[in-house]
Amino acid sequence: QVQLVESGGGLVQPGGSLRLSCAASGTIFSINVMGWYRQAPGKQRELVATIVNDGSTNYADSVKGRFTISRDNAKNTVYLQMNSLKPEDTAVYYCKATIVSRRPNGYYTTGDYWGQGTQVTVSA
Repeated sequence: QVQLVESGGGLVQPGGSLRLSCAASGTIFSINVMGWYRQAPGKQRELVATIVNDGSTNYADSVKGRFTISRDNAKNTVYLQMNSLKPEDTAVYYCKATIVSRRPNGYYTTGDYWGQGTQVTVSA
């Protein structure tokens, strides 16, 4: 009943910028943490950045000062502004959200949801 849809990936030259978006929809009561992860070929999925509903953020050391995560709570959307991109940023980027849903029986449940991924390629 919850879906995350990402957009904004593509091909960019080194030093360029891209902005990723991820919109959550469905039976959403509230969203606690939203974040971005990435997985390069042959590597494990790694955390890029997270943002809590109070606005506090956390970044991987490799992207600090270059990437900015933000969210629009009214739209249930999280963004990732990526500047000064490097070839090593090439990966599939996934959105993740911890979402609280209210069931028809009145109970609340919490679950982690992932988007389908969007390819980011940094190459000359």
